[in-house]
Amino acid sequence: MTWWWLLVPASYILGTFPTAHIVAGFVGHDPTTEGSGNPGASNVYRVAGARAGVIVLLGDLLKGFIPALICFFIEGHTLGLATGFAAMLGHIFPITRRMSGGKGVATLGGVGIALYPLVAVVGVCIWIPIMKLFRRASIGSLALIAIFPFGVLINSGGSWKEFGIVSGASLLVLSRHSENIGRLLRGEEQAID
Repeated sequence: MTWWWLLVPASYILGTFPTAHIVAGFVGHDPTTEGSGNPGASNVYRVAGARAGVIVLLGDLLKGFIPALICFFIEGHTLGLATGFAAMLGHIFPITRRMSGGKGVATLGGVGIALYPLVAVVGVCIWIPIMKLFRRASIGSLALIAIFPFGVLINSGGSWKEFGIVSGASLLVLSRHSENIGRLLRGEEQAID
């Protein structure tokens, strides 16, 4: 517990790093005013191209992966989850941008890769065909959010504590997709070509 007071806030600060703004801005785009207005990898992919989208995806994954993995080695899963989710909160609610950030899928994915690699591999194997079939990033993200807590429960040997923490994070990410869900229901959600 002695490291928590330093590592959790530091992870939040790491999560606020404006990956989408920097990468898209470098090629002359602003993801908050173009496309869906979301500063995330999918929107950057749509407005600034595939290379920019992939770079943002990797950057946002690393924001969750780095603190979760480092802190897992320091003090195990609980600290890894706490710092990984602090980074996710920094990405979603960055104090540097008036609490207006991304949706948290990639950053939460980075936490999953660091702490539950088998669950992450299964998630990617589910995500890819869903993305190819529906051509909607939000549908793939919603599928991942739905299965992630149950994958953690199985992978952790039935740890309800880890299941509860991951479920809370997944519900937060789900709440960030309310507009996407509305557009999906109306048939207005943008496709990824």
